[in-house]
Amino acid sequence: QVQLVESGGGLVQPGGSLTLSCAASGSIFSINDMGWYRQPPGKQRELVATITSSFSTMYADSVKGRFTISRDNVKNTVYLQMNSLKPEDTAVYYCNGRIRFSIRSPEYSYWGQGTQVTVSS
Repeated sequence: QVQLVESGGGLVQPGGSLTLSCAASGSIFSINDMGWYRQPPGKQRELVATITSSFSTMYADSVKGRFTISRDNVKNTVYLQMNSLKPEDTAVYYCNGRIRFSIRSPEYSYWGQGTQVTVSS
């Protein structure tokens, strides 16, 4: 059984910063791409940022220059450093990991439970 557990959400004022963490645990052989997605109120889930196992990154245009994704492959953890936060960043943030259970297994996509980020004065 694999679990992804997020932490670090909360209420922050515009212009502030937060760091989200997502730790994967369980019978994991390897984790390929990891990523952060968000779902604003009343909207569809959208991509925020992704990072490969070799640390290549990709960002949504709306967060470029403000958010930084990183990972620790020993701890099976992905982070999202969010700076210069705006009210439009308010959303439930979800982490995702593409996980293999053995050298021969296919990838399986797992999601965390989500953590609320609210940007408001």
